[in-house]
Amino acid sequence: MADATAPFHHQHQGARNKRLALVLAMVVAGMVGLAFASVPLYQLFCQVTGFGGTTQVASDNPKGVIAREMKVRFDVNVDQALDWTVTPAASITDQIGRVDTVNYIATNNSDKPVTGQAIFNVVPEKAGYYFNKIECFCFTEQTLQPGETVEMPIVFFVDPDIDDNRELNTIKEITLSYTFYASDSEGS
Repeated sequence: MADATAPFHHQHQGARNKRLALVLAMVVAGMVGLAFASVPLYQLFCQVTGFGGTTQVASDNPKGVIAREMKVRFDVNVDQALDWTVTPAASITDQIGRVDTVNYIATNNSDKPVTGQAIFNVVPEKAGYYFNKIECFCFTEQTLQPGETVEMPIVFFVDPDIDDNRELNTIKEITLSYTFYASDSEGS
């Protein structure tokens, strides 16, 4: 009797193995797809929520200015692979909602054109949701010619809605920090 059921058992086991292989292949394909999608999805999440100190982008400040003041500090770090000297803007204190413009100064110390990109962060992180940039050098790559020095502007405001967030009522200072990297298009 065992001989009569053996072919059926092997066929049934073979079908189960094929199904299992198909399911596992689909799981692996799904994981690969999620891995590729995770970076843009995380960036979108951070942009929408301000998570991780991500700032907002605005065209202007439609909400006006309030009496509360906020000090904004500016910080900079430059990756070793980028032969630039970058000086941050001086700290400013202004009314929340007022649109301000500051400049970072960057110099290409190399003997060839170099393209760099800046990424940014705001501390405290929860304040990132209320920090709005109207114009920023960080929106695009920057190419500096050998020895060139440029002013790189940031036009920004702190959203007056920060005043309605009880968790941020005690905050008197926000730090906007940039890290400059050589652009991938430079082959660095």
